[in-house]
Amino acid sequence: MSAGSLNSETSLAALVDDRLPTPLYHQVYLVLRNKILSGDYGFDETVPGEQETTEMFGVSRITAKRALNELADGGFVKRERGRGTRVIYRAPTPPVEASVEGLLENLLTMGLETQVDLLSFDYVKPNTDITRILQCGDDCQVQRAVRVRRLEGEPFSFLTTYVPENIGRSYTRDDLASRPLLSLLERSGVVIGRAEQTITATLADAEVSQALGLELGSPLLSIRRIVFDQGETPVEYISALYRPDRYQYRMKLSRVGGGSSRSWSMAGD
Repeated sequence: MSAGSLNSETSLAALVDDRLPTPLYHQVYLVLRNKILSGDYGFDETVPGEQETTEMFGVSRITAKRALNELADGGFVKRERGRGTRVIYRAPTPPVEASVEGLLENLLTMGLETQVDLLSFDYVKPNTDITRILQCGDDCQVQRAVRVRRLEGEPFSFLTTYVPENIGRSYTRDDLASRPLLSLLERSGVVIGRAEQTITATLADAEVSQALGLELGSPLLSIRRIVFDQGETPVEYISALYRPDRYQYRMKLSRVGGGSSRSWSMAGD
């Protein structure tokens, strides 16, 4: 690492805090790991050694050593005497990209280009929230399915879908394991009209972290979507959790308006 690079990172001390319950060495580990995952430290590049890490983060040599050892134990770096600490992590695949424009078409394409593991498929009595979202009666049943999507064998999303029973009965477990849900809805005669979705962040629980190959509590991109037919009837609700290192959400913005009222707007709006 060059002296210029080191100087540009001296502010890293502000990213760790010994007043937090998380041990200092693990805080340093998380910062360095994120730099590797984001590509700031690429494959086979040298990362800061113990002395550099001590100076950059303002921590003890022992803390720096524990952080680097944790990176090595996690398969992110290799520590060699005489060569320093080098990155051995390779991003398995380029991240999946999705965009707001052409939302439903992009979802269908993603379903065709990825592989799926169907973890569960059954009919259940929905809770109050799902009943309200799908606008079904108190005694209704819905199809609930849990899937993990993969690209080139690597998991990137954990999907939980709810579909009204009368629509869900039109396809089988095997169908859902091999075809995108949107295409199955259309095959059943549903004419998709629009979708509403919200995007936020969450943390991986035990089930999701195991399915996506993550540590417990890892950050995830959370997308919740309601799909309506042309008659404004909800036909699907999905809760989708994505690995942020393998999934990117993209939108195009245009600068519109004039004077002090200028603002950003989605391209095409």
